[in-house]
Amino acid sequence: MRPFALNYARPTGHPDPVVPYTFDAALQLNVLDDGRPAVSDHALLLAVGTTTSTAGSQTHFDD
Repeated sequence: MRPFALNYARPTGHPDPVVPYTFDAALQLNVLDDGRPAVSDHALLLAVGTTTSTAGSQTHFDD
């Protein structure tokens, strides 16, 4: 017997997200292509909701 959900569930096929910032290890924060900190772009924050990275968890024992 096949589960009910498998009769109707279909993959959504979401494309991979395009992230407009990268992590700068020297600065320990996310930066835009022009070198500005990603948190300084308010439109970006409204669009993506956050620019957090895993850097703090990897570098600080008290996070």
